[in-house]
Amino acid sequence: MIHIEDYYAAVLGEFEQLVLLALLRLGNGAYGATIRREIQDRTHREVPIGSVYVTLARLERKKMVVSYVGLPSKERGGRRRKHYLMHDAGQHALGRSYRALKAMSVGIEQELEKL
Repeated sequence: MIHIEDYYAAVLGEFEQLVLLALLRLGNGAYGATIRREIQDRTHREVPIGSVYVTLARLERKKMVVSYVGLPSKERGGRRRKHYLMHDAGQHALGRSYRALKAMSVGIEQELEKL
């Protein structure tokens, strides 16, 4: 049984969905710039890198993603890169969001394609 607090905590905004979908496509360990590029390539819209990092931080506060800092690399001048992993809560929220959108789309796919 879902508690009402769990339901509302798991609701995703549109950009949160895009970030989680990109993370799912790229695999755990992706970092902000690759997530941004994936969203831009697939949606054909400009995405400020700051929006990606703000959204990742929000998803981390919601316990949907976790981050870790990787090893320094020569290509980055010895700097470390922050990587992201989708947590179980993020997977469940993304699955619920996908199923809800799919259920609401049944029977009106042609109309939606025209929009």
